[in-house]
Amino acid sequence: MTRLSKYRLVKFIMALSVLCVFILVYLGMILGNLPGLALDRTGIALLGAIAIIILQNLSLKDAVMDIDASSLAILFSFMIISAQFYFSGFYTYVSQRMERWEISPSYFLLAIICISGILSAVLINDIVCLAMAPLLIQICSKKKLDPVPFLIGLACGSNIGSALTLIGNPQNMLIGQLLNIPFAQYMLKASVPCLVGTFITWQIISWQTQGRWYKDNHEIEVKSPLVDPWQCGKGIIVLILLLTAFLTLDVPRDHASLIAAGFLLLSRQMASRTMLSFIDWQLLVLFVGLFIVNQEFNQSKILQSLVGTLKDQDINLYAPAPLFILSALLSNLISNVPAVMLLAPFATDDFTGSLLAISSTLAGNMFILGSIANIIVINQAANFGINITWKTHLAVDLPVSLTTLGVAGLWLYFLPR
Repeated sequence: MTRLSKYRLVKFIMALSVLCVFILVYLGMILGNLPGLALDRTGIALLGAIAIIILQNLSLKDAVMDIDASSLAILFSFMIISAQFYFSGFYTYVSQRMERWEISPSYFLLAIICISGILSAVLINDIVCLAMAPLLIQICSKKKLDPVPFLIGLACGSNIGSALTLIGNPQNMLIGQLLNIPFAQYMLKASVPCLVGTFITWQIISWQTQGRWYKDNHEIEVKSPLVDPWQCGKGIIVLILLLTAFLTLDVPRDHASLIAAGFLLLSRQMASRTMLSFIDWQLLVLFVGLFIVNQEFNQSKILQSLVGTLKDQDINLYAPAPLFILSALLSNLISNVPAVMLLAPFATDDFTGSLLAISSTLAGNMFILGSIANIIVINQAANFGINITWKTHLAVDLPVSLTTLGVAGLWLYFLPR
């Protein structure tokens, strides 16, 4: 065997090993684990990254180059900002106000959907659901309401609201940073699908729940942080200033986010240890692992060969329609964060990037595994003995997701580029 043949053989084996690791990692994303092993998606992504580093003989410096530090910085910063809102008792205050409202169950549902959507647009939707779900269960128990439709409304509203901005959820943060999409420009594209989607969600849940709003439950008391007006005000002011900077100034979003987070950590009352305990380190590690696996897979030229094969079959993944459909499907197969990280190379401009963000987020409502926010709400409900089955979830969320995706598809199709 000649030296050239040996070189080609080695390159082929390395490419094949990367492909095998890639397939195993995304099989784990689909299943949520690997049979026989106590691994979740984060563990699978981390092990996949380690395997890639060893098989490709990458130096740690090269592996770090595969990671988009700017996206991680924004995500980390908004976790700190979300911690400020949580520990200052902001959500406690909101729930106390909601508890006093004397309105019909249908309009209370609309309020839940709108509030969760607005908060998720400016804070991470997963954390909004984590904070609000127990408090919502407490309110429903005191009002003698069946919590299930309101919890589903919370998750749906949170997912739809998070699609409105580039900071509403982790996948939007990633897309916005990778393509440097203007903040205000993206909001204009996402505004109509999100506003219409909010109304559609309310109508579908109300129609399915009519006449079955009430349930005689025992009252539930939830421990939540006490309201600290100063700390609440501090968080709100910092967030408003940060959003103003995003909308009006041409500043690096990662730098601005880190400055805001750093300022919030300067506190005499809220210990940094407490604030940092709120960080979702699992999600950050998932990002790191998938960054390395995806980047090395892309550089192996296997992806280009696959894209070329599909193009020969008149399937162009760089075109808006196939990208929109594929992102919706993959978001429900492997969850929207891994789906966006996989499809990010096909979003090459502001329009396709915005399309990917909107479609992947709205599709997350369809199945429980489509969005981490769905999983959080259902797990929080289970902690209080409330069972939301996949059938109950699907009966509401399938029409919600299909309808909102249809509205988004039509809006983006006729939107000037």
